[in-house]
Amino acid sequence: MNIVCLDLEGVLVPEIWIAFAEASGIPELKRTTRDEPDYDKLMRWRLGILKEHKLGLKEIQETIAKIEPMDGAKAFLDALREQTQVIILSDTFTQFAAPLMKKLGLPTIFCNTLNVEPDGSISGFTMRTEKSKLATVKALQSVGFDTIAAGDSYNDLGMIQASKAGFLFRSTEQIKSDHPELPALETYDELLNAILRAL
Repeated sequence: MNIVCLDLEGVLVPEIWIAFAEASGIPELKRTTRDEPDYDKLMRWRLGILKEHKLGLKEIQETIAKIEPMDGAKAFLDALREQTQVIILSDTFTQFAAPLMKKLGLPTIFCNTLNVEPDGSISGFTMRTEKSKLATVKALQSVGFDTIAAGDSYNDLGMIQASKAGFLFRSTEQIKSDHPELPALETYDELLNAILRAL
């Protein structure tokens, strides 16, 4: 049996932190997992900036409410879910992802959780498990699934490389040049066709 594992940000929806960086006027927050391989380091740095500017969950959720899926993302996901099971594996947080899942037709998502204080400030984060995308793919394989994976960032490489078929989607030139062995696709039609061929 096959199951498709997709990244969220940069693949189906725009990068949340980039949108918030633009909305808040804090350009440093544009740094993402496309730039920084160490997710823990990246998140601690982000939380430090939020604290410095006295920003919390409310302000970020106001930006997320205005984010729409990428053009063609929902149609791609609908077509894919007609053919096979799909799980979105993301290093985002439940407090960020919930409104976006409604706009994508409520697909299954595995992600992490923010630690939010009563005043709305974000004091930390709880990761579902270490190397959560790779760990999830391995767990699915351990119960009899063949996985097919696609993503755009450093933190997607583990699940892509561990799957029976894996694809970079709208990735950076640096990641593509570092991993020429991985098919690099740019359109939803290309990705859908590649996944269907791999099923």
